[in-house]
Amino acid sequence: MSAASLMSGPRIGFIGIGLLGEAMCRRLLARGHVVTVWNREPERLQLVLPFGATAAASPAEVAAGSDIVLLCVLDDQAVEDCVLGELGVATAQDLAGQLLIDLSTIAPASTRDLAARAARQAGLRWIDAPVSGGPAAALEGSLTIMTGGRVEDMAQAAPILNCLGNNVTHMGPLGAGQTAKVLNQAIVGAGFVLMSEVALLAEAAGIDATRLPSCLAGGLADSMLLQKIYPRIHARTFDPPIGYARQLSKDLQAVRAFARDNGCDLPLVEEAAERYAAYVDSGAAMADSASIIRLYEASTPSPRKKSP
Repeated sequence: MSAASLMSGPRIGFIGIGLLGEAMCRRLLARGHVVTVWNREPERLQLVLPFGATAAASPAEVAAGSDIVLLCVLDDQAVEDCVLGELGVATAQDLAGQLLIDLSTIAPASTRDLAARAARQAGLRWIDAPVSGGPAAALEGSLTIMTGGRVEDMAQAAPILNCLGNNVTHMGPLGAGQTAKVLNQAIVGAGFVLMSEVALLAEAAGIDATRLPSCLAGGLADSMLLQKIYPRIHARTFDPPIGYARQLSKDLQAVRAFARDNGCDLPLVEEAAERYAAYVDSGAAMADSASIIRLYEASTPSPRKKSP
């Protein structure tokens, strides 16, 4: 891409170089975008600086040098700290009308509250755009992205979001993207637990458990979970992680709270949340989120049956 075309595009700020943030940042750089980055743990910046990113000393410095700021951090408090805290995005000068796209997964109510405060303090416009698909999809630009915000703000964000994802859906006003992500995480969290239990049962029954995804393909039980996650669980292939257990546990707690706030009793979600909380408490916070099967193996140490 030519220097002229680079200069014609928006300057992007990216805050949060975790597993997903790193991959998304590298995708943007590979597509020719100018990207300024900041991360709470500065050593992780070395994962994107060699690809052309420029380091900033604070979220405020990221915002000052960018036209659009993207954020992908752990939780509600981290978003608040990065935007409204000391040296946060909103403390930069002359931000009125600047767009912030929050790719993090946080509560819908928190999104609406933080967006309103950022607008009052600095004139920031806000889109919630949580993502699903994992680091590999982020590098390929094939994430699923669910968004909330004003239609006119979505028009500005669309080129960036379409660079990162091949399924970008505007779900409604602020918080609607996060609401869709709550439902996504309910399916993912309960699904990872279910895939672990299915793997254990298939192994104990003595069938060729490796063949289960191809056997069930096209039937009502077929899914991305069965085709992509089950094989990793059955093979116990969890390194490098594609997501952390602490993150999915946090998300399931948020699903649980959201369900209760909406008067819904969801026993399956409650059980999945309990399973992940127990797994994280066992010392597996930074283990792959799909490795929840180890919780079962720790409590039932009998050897796995070999497939015939």
